[in-house]
Amino acid sequence: MKRRTFLKGAAAGLMAPALAAPAFAQGAKSTLLKFAPQANLSALDPIWTTATVTNNHGYYVFDTLYGADMDFKPQPQMAEGHEVANDGKTWRITLREGLTFHDGTPVRAADCVASLKRWCQRDSYGQLLAKVVENWQVVDERNFEIRLTRAFPTMLDALAKVDSPPFIMPERLAATDAAKQVPEMVGSGPYRFAASEYVSGSRVVYEKFAGYKPRAEPPSRNAGGKTGHFERIEWQVLPDPATAAAALMKGEIDWWERPLTDLQPMLAANPEIKREATDMSGRMAIMRLNHLQAPFDNPKVRAAVRMAVNQEDYMRATQGDDTSLWQTCRSLWPRGTPYYAGEQEDLMPQSLDKAKAALAASGYNGEKVVVINPTDFPDIGPLGQVTGELLQRLGMNVQMADSDWGTVIQRRGSRESVDKGGWSIFHTTGPASGWSNPALSVLVRGQGAKGWFGWWDSAGAEKLAEEWLYASDEAGQKKAAVALARLALENVATIPLGQFVIRTAYRANLTGMLPGSAPYPWGLRRA
Repeated sequence: MKRRTFLKGAAAGLMAPALAAPAFAQGAKSTLLKFAPQANLSALDPIWTTATVTNNHGYYVFDTLYGADMDFKPQPQMAEGHEVANDGKTWRITLREGLTFHDGTPVRAADCVASLKRWCQRDSYGQLLAKVVENWQVVDERNFEIRLTRAFPTMLDALAKVDSPPFIMPERLAATDAAKQVPEMVGSGPYRFAASEYVSGSRVVYEKFAGYKPRAEPPSRNAGGKTGHFERIEWQVLPDPATAAAALMKGEIDWWERPLTDLQPMLAANPEIKREATDMSGRMAIMRLNHLQAPFDNPKVRAAVRMAVNQEDYMRATQGDDTSLWQTCRSLWPRGTPYYAGEQEDLMPQSLDKAKAALAASGYNGEKVVVINPTDFPDIGPLGQVTGELLQRLGMNVQMADSDWGTVIQRRGSRESVDKGGWSIFHTTGPASGWSNPALSVLVRGQGAKGWFGWWDSAGAEKLAEEWLYASDEAGQKKAAVALARLALENVATIPLGQFVIRTAYRANLTGMLPGSAPYPWGLRRA
């Protein structure tokens, strides 16, 4: 669905009657927060999927051993502290006393070990760590050790990562096959998932967990004291922007995570609404191609698509004409991050003529290109529409497979050919901070079958990632990181489509909105 299509009927939607809402007892509103998330929460397991909406949900339900503060410095969270011995090859981590899961069982060292082992199977950073783990050892109820074959210099950064972090869950759930979702949501985080009230595509409910023990430090990104002031938080899934805008303006919801850019001026004119960019590093939009199946198992075909992409078309389609909110970024390191080394114009010339010539010489034989694309996600759906039109102009055989976002998340895991339910291209966005170095970013890693959807396989990329990890100085790290991003773009592991900043919108009577990498629920109060 094109961006402009999302806006059709907006005026009518804003004049529509209020959404039906349940009656609450006097004073209940002060303990209830209503939030409109960016997309439907169709996948619940934040270890199984990298979907941002599921990551955000994970922060409600689960907690982490360490968190990163606003300067991305690791801080103890569930951990009381740690000791390092044997020249960095033995880490002993001690849990804080009195930590409890939502089912009433205590958090144990065995739960942490099982959770970390499962995360290491799914996460790119975790996979780097797993390569050097000799043994995970439970010492007692509150202590465990990670014994390594060589020192892992960024251990705390890995445990404190902000996007797809190693959430801790009970051992019985962490024992679930990492390729499958856990069967229930039980964590030790500040909010408990109300499973009986969950309706995919409509509503998600969280209740404050009375047994949560927040840290004494002030909150900072995903570190510090995560104190919830609302007894109940309801996510209302509102994929239509006009409906969401009307609900916010009428006070039917308190917070709209990602307002459509074209509706921002109207929201700005309302004195009862505040708008704020809580993550100034922004997000990257990307195109991911399936390297396992034709035609994109052919690197020359992939290169032709890369050459044709004009990022401005993608940014205007999704983020509008206000160029203060977006910029081009022809690099797989986002602007403003340590390893961004300028635009790669030679690899992304934005030339349809050059792309057509490259495609003609590639051996492309009319194979079908299936673009799986959401109709209910205004930040992502138009990206697919731009790609579909571009590939048609390029002379490719394109089929748009439109669906809801939950179906896209499920289908992108298929490694079958397109005639058996597979796919060729999908699009998504992710936090610039979460894609800012070789350990964090799935966009540049060449892990093949063990890697992210698209399954780019490159021993050279993995060698450079390890060179970065174990480099003796910052100059060595930068050299490896710049070479890795260049290699990944040359081989079209991922095609960057631009970088943008989101202004979230909320009712003016909310206070305590926190900056960071996710829409955190803690710290928020109603004035």
